[in-house]
Amino acid sequence: MSADMMRAVVQDGFGGPQVLRVQQVARPVPLPTEVLVRVHAAGINPVDWKTRGGTGMAGLLGEPPFTLGWDVSGVVEEVGFGVTTLKAGDEVYGMPWFPRVANAYAEYVTAPARQFARKPAALDHVHAAAVPLAALTAWQALVDTAHVRAGQRVLVTAAAGGVGHFAVQFARHLGAHVIATASAARHTWLEELGAYETIDYTTTRFEDATADVDVVIDLVGDAHDSTSTRSLKVLRPGGLLVAIPAGVSPELAQAAETAGVRVTPFLVEPDGAALTTIADLIDAGHVAVEVEDTFPLERADAAHARGESGRTRGKLVLTVDN
Repeated sequence: MSADMMRAVVQDGFGGPQVLRVQQVARPVPLPTEVLVRVHAAGINPVDWKTRGGTGMAGLLGEPPFTLGWDVSGVVEEVGFGVTTLKAGDEVYGMPWFPRVANAYAEYVTAPARQFARKPAALDHVHAAAVPLAALTAWQALVDTAHVRAGQRVLVTAAAGGVGHFAVQFARHLGAHVIATASAARHTWLEELGAYETIDYTTTRFEDATADVDVVIDLVGDAHDSTSTRSLKVLRPGGLLVAIPAGVSPELAQAAETAGVRVTPFLVEPDGAALTTIADLIDAGHVAVEVEDTFPLERADAAHARGESGRTRGKLVLTVDN
């Protein structure tokens, strides 16, 4: 393979995991203020398989062909003119360009230097690649959107997933009383991460098991058993529902107004500064990163099939042998 080419996972159309295939594409070149990162690992998120199938960010990306993925961990190979925060050889991680195309399922990516941060020293590239999108979603929802304070009660739905397991830990770090929904098999683990209460969603409706909640971080949405609408029932007056997977429908907004609570949509943004703070928390031992399994770049289809099963603990990651 020539030096100006690289391997990347490309899809030529929308569909199931089988549309993902590895091919040779042109290696990107960093523009001024950008860095070229040699990717060691790429995290997989639900938005990836939703977009692959034609929903998720597909409306923004347009028609294929394109390369999926936003989570990367790797090494800076080259810096563009004007970059002062990073240099060649730095180990970095980030969520570049989201929600635009970032091409993370590839051997190299380019993006603005300030969309990356130095990789947590305590993590290898596989675990670092599992962090950015999920952790930034949890951090920005709790800190920047909900402004969670010590002593507040925070409910996290789907707490055992990628975003969920970070949300539990960040909320606990902020001093909140954390309530988590997950299957019973995940309860001990979530309690170790910081959940004070756990609710088995397979046997108990959370609105029957908790109340007087200040903030709900809903990672399920109304498409699954009306979870967002049901979340309104557990909020205390003036409480806030952060509706992450599907946003806020007019019906949900009206129901929240009627109930005397607040609701907001949410979409994560690239944030190198927040990733630096998160790396410090990880290196200090305050936050653990769960990776359930890894797949080589050539098995991105199998990784998507696993993720879509909906039973993943933590994250799935692609490894890039370059």
